[in-house]
Amino acid sequence: MDWLDALQRLRAQRTPAVVVTLAMVRGHSPRNGGAKMVVSPGDVFGTVGGGNLEATAIDRARAMLAQGTAEPELLTLTLSDKATTEYGVQCCGGEVTMMLEPIRVVPSVAVFGLGHVGLELARILSRHELELTLVDSRAEMLAPERIGDPGSAGVLGDAVARVRVMHAPVPESALAELPGGAHVLVMTHDHVEDLAVVDQALRTPGLGSVGLIGSASKWARFRKKLRELGQDEAALARVTTPIGIPEVTGKQPAVIAVSVAARILQLIDDQAPVVERAQRDETPPPPAVERAQRDETPPPPAVERAQRDETPQPPVVERAQRDETQRPG
Repeated sequence: MDWLDALQRLRAQRTPAVVVTLAMVRGHSPRNGGAKMVVSPGDVFGTVGGGNLEATAIDRARAMLAQGTAEPELLTLTLSDKATTEYGVQCCGGEVTMMLEPIRVVPSVAVFGLGHVGLELARILSRHELELTLVDSRAEMLAPERIGDPGSAGVLGDAVARVRVMHAPVPESALAELPGGAHVLVMTHDHVEDLAVVDQALRTPGLGSVGLIGSASKWARFRKKLRELGQDEAALARVTTPIGIPEVTGKQPAVIAVSVAARILQLIDDQAPVVERAQRDETPPPPAVERAQRDETPPPPAVERAQRDETPQPPVVERAQRDETQRPG
């Protein structure tokens, strides 16, 4: 398989890889400069010359994958009978410098609820190299007249992310289609939908963080209901609420979106060195970030204010008022 085809297939499978390039050749070597090879945790595609040269490059590439190395490296080898390595002698008489370039798995984020905050958040996240999934139970929220054509025109016309728009009358059904490690952000127009998505996210193997927009009082009701649905404390500790960073204050949808986007990008950056496995069921859920002891410790005041309704909320089993000018509390 051609190295470029192999790399595209690995990216589609969400498998990390290292591209090995013969960047510089002095004297004689098995391949000319520019030869490429792709190394994944379990496969090798292409060749940079075989023998000691290639075995050493593969060994270093696999070590980079295991360590989660993010920066490219240069590896220089002398092909001489006087230069002995773990893989023997290769006496072509030249010297080669290889560049080993890690290709990370593209992070994935799913936003459930494309109301005012959700749309503003989608606008921000779409400008990053992500797999971005936008889910709503209301078809009109995902209409081209509202969100445009991602990457081509409209509100998301300048998207860099690979955007997938999903109309799901039962939003939690979309969780099964998310890639392993996906970060889930829940901010629908309806507390019943919020609860269902959070509950199912905690039951879906291999997902990343789970964030829920809302206040401490909302989370207290959700905790009680989720316990009744069979979730234990370890599962509940995976949910972060309120979401966002406390340094960004304000209740306007665009301000809340900036706060939430900043936090999710922090999570992505924190987890970048971790090698992700291709198979979701082999990927353990990442440790909960911000395991704030929510029963005793109040959330940061600024985030709390931004996501709190000013009117009492109805019980979680009832339909929430759909005023999206203020986020559900």
